[in-house]
Amino acid sequence: MKKDKIHINWYPGHIAKAEKKLKEQLSLVDAVIEVLDARIPLSSGYKNIAGLLKDKPRLILFNKSDLADKTKLEAFAKKIEADSGFPVILSDAKNSKDLNRIIKKVVEMSEPRIQAIMQKGLLRRPARVMVVGMPNVGKSSIINKLTRSSKTKTGAKAGVTRQQQWVRINPQLELLDTPGIIPMKQEDQTIALKLAFVNSVSENAYSNIAVARELLEILNEKYPDVVRDYYNLKDEELSLENISQSRNWLKTGGELDLERTAIYVLRDFRDGKTGKFVLDDIEE
Repeated sequence: MKKDKIHINWYPGHIAKAEKKLKEQLSLVDAVIEVLDARIPLSSGYKNIAGLLKDKPRLILFNKSDLADKTKLEAFAKKIEADSGFPVILSDAKNSKDLNRIIKKVVEMSEPRIQAIMQKGLLRRPARVMVVGMPNVGKSSIINKLTRSSKTKTGAKAGVTRQQQWVRINPQLELLDTPGIIPMKQEDQTIALKLAFVNSVSENAYSNIAVARELLEILNEKYPDVVRDYYNLKDEELSLENISQSRNWLKTGGELDLERTAIYVLRDFRDGKTGKFVLDDIEE
């Protein structure tokens, strides 16, 4: 089956605007929570994150870990901790078991900057933290999770736009309630595809059919039995055509409805219905 040629594009104007806003936000905080998608823990990271954040310490969260193959996540966590020098915590928006650990860690990481402020003769203040990451990795969900028990907004700080508000998590920690979106210009189309799989790319930038074909190819390579079982394919090849036929998704006249099938394949994967997967390779 001939596959459609894939090329996912980003728009320079959007990137420049996102970079400017993120730099403004970063100047306000002591530490950063970087959110990655646990299904693509390497591909959802920003290669130049250290250059972007400068000297800001960061806590790295593998979000949506409830949708990922946890048997593989420990190795990725160790690799990223070793490469970055910062801690990794597995997280998901539906579970609050890790909440205290996250809060304790970012307060601890912010302490050196708090101490530096106090040495200048200023009074101790709460640590100030923000959440950053690629689009749709779950930044807002993490913010909601952190603020669930404390909705008290402390208002705008000097030099902060009216839209940027701080939420008091506890007496030691304030969280910027707007997520920082890391600019997504991506020359590597393999990584761009994986970002499309998890819906981190606007659907206007790609063809559903082409991206769904690529997703099935990777799943067939890494988790063939799981995916074939989900779509009730026994001896048939794992393909959009066979899934469409199996589900009886046809257009008027009996033609296979590949667009509908592609949308469902992508949606099933993103919602965790197909199974729990990690699509990156540790060697990458």
